[in-house]
Amino acid sequence: MGTVTTSDGTSIFYKDWGPRDAQPVVFHHGWPLSADDWDNQMLFFLARGYRVVAHDRRGHGRSSQTATGHEMDTYAADVAALADALDLRGAVHIGHSTGGGEVARYVARAEPGRVVKAILVGAVPPLMLRTPANPGGLPIEVFDGFRAALAANRAQFYVDVPSGPFYGFNRPGAEVSQGVIDNWWRQGMQGAAVAHYECIKAFSETDFTEDLKKIEVPVLVVHGTDDQIVPYENSAPLSVELLRNGRLKTYEGLPHGMLTTHPDVVDPDLLAFVEE
Repeated sequence: MGTVTTSDGTSIFYKDWGPRDAQPVVFHHGWPLSADDWDNQMLFFLARGYRVVAHDRRGHGRSSQTATGHEMDTYAADVAALADALDLRGAVHIGHSTGGGEVARYVARAEPGRVVKAILVGAVPPLMLRTPANPGGLPIEVFDGFRAALAANRAQFYVDVPSGPFYGFNRPGAEVSQGVIDNWWRQGMQGAAVAHYECIKAFSETDFTEDLKKIEVPVLVVHGTDDQIVPYENSAPLSVELLRNGRLKTYEGLPHGMLTTHPDVVDPDLLAFVEE
């Protein structure tokens, strides 16, 4: 574990486990979490000989609580700084939710040789917000509601989200894990309120259409049909249509947080794509 300092002086916390000469698998977390959300997958790939790397996005987790830079261009630039500092080449980048947007923006701009594959899991691309060109998106009022709830009582909001739609714990018959809820809350409250507030705009209003079109490496797009955070119909299938070399993997009935609730189902499929 260590930190990388970006060009604007931001300290980005990262974990870097495994042999330095092994192929890197780089993980990008969702809002408002941290690298800790990838513990299961990092241990899974580490046990299979990979070098696993995950960072806390600026303003999240243990990285600097900056007042600026909470948008996708800067997030991608921070990843580029990390890849340069750790000399990550031939890497597979895996992003969940907001992290999937970060992956799309970074991979579209990455130096040749840095990235060989990418995986988007429950990811926000192409665009979450409803616009005239994206009529299937969510209305701005949904995201205004997120901002209002965060500003009014962030601690309670960060209980309500994992207790309900994030992991599908609000569905009849769901097997609820209090530990998972508490861990989501812990990660969220570790970050900066301003970063999380401004990141809502970044994940909901950024249009990744051109990023997806530019990506040349193979991309696996993974999504659950019962995703209550990033609705399936307006995300994964549309992303695959825009990618030059994209493949869709759909999980019937699985939630947004399926990496945590169903790692036994998802992890082997991630590995199979990486090893192709």
